[in-house]
Amino acid sequence: MNINSQQASAAIGLARSKANEIKVPVNIAILDTGGHLKALERMDGAPIGSLDIAIGKAKTSMLFGINSEQVGEYLKPEAGAYGITNTNGGLVGFAGGLPIRSAGEIIGFIGVSGGAVPQDFLIASQAAAL
Repeated sequence: MNINSQQASAAIGLARSKANEIKVPVNIAILDTGGHLKALERMDGAPIGSLDIAIGKAKTSMLFGINSEQVGEYLKPEAGAYGITNTNGGLVGFAGGLPIRSAGEIIGFIGVSGGAVPQDFLIASQAAAL
């Protein structure tokens, strides 16, 4: 099952609410299970340069079906997969990209960027379970 427009909008709303609560303007990207952009929001004041990072975090999560920071463990030079960062059009291996689940099933992916990495993760986590 793929995330629908209503679910994507709800995920954006949950993420925006958490971002407002902690006073961190961010970019929020929602991808469907095929990796296609379903929704995107750049909150007022969110860094423009973080748009691509938010999409990259969601895409990295989608490509591997896990959190982007878990993929990051394979991107470290000592992991023996040196250069993997440059595959698939580029991977973003730090926190803020997660699968979105509904009834335990992955229906899409969220990427958040614009705050500190722990803030991005907190905001994305708020919207990862519909």
